[in-house]
Amino acid sequence: MNENRRTRSGHTDHSHPRRRLAMAVTAAAAALALTVGTAASLPAVAASHASTIAASQSAIPFTGQPTDPGQEGGQDGSNGSTQQEASPATTEESTGVVLIDTQLGYENAEAAGTGIVLSKDGLVLTNNHVIADSTKISVTVAATGKTYEASVVGSDSTEDVAVLQLKDASDLQPATVDDDSVTVGDDVTAVGNSEGQGQLQAADGTVTDLGASVTTTAQGSEDSETLNNMIQVQADIVSGDSGGALLDDEGEVVGMNTAASSGSATVTGFAIPIESALSTAESIIDGEQTSTNTLGYPAFLGIGVQQDSQSGQSSQSGQGSQSIQPGDGSSNGQSGQAGQSSQPSQSGSSSQAAGAVVAGVYEDTPAAEAGLTAGDTITRISSTQITDGTGLSSAIAEHKPGDTVSLSWTDADGQTHTAKVTLAEGPAA
Repeated sequence: MNENRRTRSGHTDHSHPRRRLAMAVTAAAAALALTVGTAASLPAVAASHASTIAASQSAIPFTGQPTDPGQEGGQDGSNGSTQQEASPATTEESTGVVLIDTQLGYENAEAAGTGIVLSKDGLVLTNNHVIADSTKISVTVAATGKTYEASVVGSDSTEDVAVLQLKDASDLQPATVDDDSVTVGDDVTAVGNSEGQGQLQAADGTVTDLGASVTTTAQGSEDSETLNNMIQVQADIVSGDSGGALLDDEGEVVGMNTAASSGSATVTGFAIPIESALSTAESIIDGEQTSTNTLGYPAFLGIGVQQDSQSGQSSQSGQGSQSIQPGDGSSNGQSGQAGQSSQPSQSGSSSQAAGAVVAGVYEDTPAAEAGLTAGDTITRISSTQITDGTGLSSAIAEHKPGDTVSLSWTDADGQTHTAKVTLAEGPAA
């Protein structure tokens, strides 16, 4: 099967038990591996919180080559591909490109990707899926080796674009953006944090199409998603390359690496045209609120809610009421890989009034402080009546971190409760 995968790379922190999963999301980005597991600080039911990019289909990280090198190609056992393998990026290719490492605190996971420096004082462009769900971001400038703490200026999941601000950064060397149009047949080089190894790699290739559309496969908690007007290239793009620079033959940035195929010897990559990515980034930097972006960090209540649909699969709002599938952790694409310890108590929920049924509560969050527990049904936030999980997510999205709201809910015994809660700063949207 030939698929397209996101290119954020995950890696394991052995301080907690977990599995290393190769993630395969068709089309809005290239191969990625994401680590998930049960966090000691989270209730077991909530630890399988679905990532915006989680959808595992393989037990090994994607490398861009067949598992068995002899399954394609000639008698010499080669894979039959003439595609050049990536090699360490040169100093020139590394200019203005940074390595991104994220911690996903509510999933007890880590991930890695790449970014492009936009300004001397530390504005960085990357893919939204590189930083989605992160609670801590560190960025290392490849040219100097210096590492900075980063915050999210804003993100747009529809365009798969995010902007970071590096703390106390100055005199950085921004990437040079191309001012010409890329054309089919142009030689290009994809530069990124391949496989999240902490070293920039450069993969040479050729532009094969413009205006390409790439559609993700709906898996786990994720609906299918389409990115349009992409630059299609034949280059060995792998996990961790997301957010990296696609350079022309003059070393100027023409696109941002976002997706690549898997399942064949020759890799097809996809990049967001740099002018499109910058247009989205500029609206974020200017503080322009749109229907698809999130400025800064979203408000966060700190619960998982029972899925509204009859499919039984989870969905994620990304706006503070992270929806999870209770129990078996299959929201991450492999049943039993994470969060499999227990299901939330939902006794009495079938007879309760319409609302958002709480599947789990994260520790040290506003919901926990208010006394919410699994099986409770949230019915109102301030003046907004809540009928389901989607409504709860929408209501929270109308608020900012630090806002105080009145929360009403019914417990499993039918008792009504009301409390004032101050919404916290959630993971990156």
